[in-house]
Amino acid sequence: MKSSRKILLVAVIALIAVVCASSAVSAGFFDFLGGDSTDTSLDGKEVNLAAAASLKNVYDEKLIPMFEEKYPGATVTPTYASSGDLQTQIENGLETDVFMSAANKQMDTLADEGLIDNDTNLQFLENKVVLIVPADSDANISSFDDLKDIDGTIAIGDPESVPAGQYAKEVLTNLGIWDAVQSKLSLGTDVTAVLNQVAQGSAECGIVYSTDAISTDDVKVVCEAPEDSLDTPVIYPVAMTKDAKDADAAQAFLDFLQTQEAKDVFVEYGFTIHE
Repeated sequence: MKSSRKILLVAVIALIAVVCASSAVSAGFFDFLGGDSTDTSLDGKEVNLAAAASLKNVYDEKLIPMFEEKYPGATVTPTYASSGDLQTQIENGLETDVFMSAANKQMDTLADEGLIDNDTNLQFLENKVVLIVPADSDANISSFDDLKDIDGTIAIGDPESVPAGQYAKEVLTNLGIWDAVQSKLSLGTDVTAVLNQVAQGSAECGIVYSTDAISTDDVKVVCEAPEDSLDTPVIYPVAMTKDAKDADAAQAFLDFLQTQEAKDVFVEYGFTIHE
């Protein structure tokens, strides 16, 4: 009788071992296939993101949902505007954990003011400056130089606060045509406003980022800004703020942006990863 019990006990132990091993193998197999990789460590946490207007589509449509799926219970609350406007808002107390600018100027200013955790400051993305016209335009515009001769309005971001406008002014100045076109300019509050002016036909042409141009079928690209017309590439830095209310959540978001899956999404939306 004791022998039978001993055999039964051994059999039960063996069965438990087989079940545990099978579960471990299955879990590993499904992880290998890219199965459930969620992380609940940020449950209840919020990341306040301040990002340039040209990043709205990629964040709202793909990256924020991806992050919130990866970290169930965590939320990302974005604020989009021109980088200059966001700089001012952050200086005036906007609750921000992560800032992503469309130029180094605004990030560097905030860093100098002690509002950015400079150890996290990353030169992350690149973009291109392009000249666009409405999709149905028959205007005789094939280059930036043609802007000297048009009679219509040229939409650009306000160079005082909008990086896209600062780049546009730099291009036009370096090409020697700024003075000739200045009276034709319509200044937008951010690059999205410039895009909309051209898409709606209220401006004959405009200067935006290539990522904005490919986001709609209502405009078409005439050409890219010549390489020698920009003194520096169009860089998008990203960093955590010094006053991030939850540094762990903010760092998790920064780490997520640097994963290959997130980088692939940025590339899908027309950005280049700055190496």
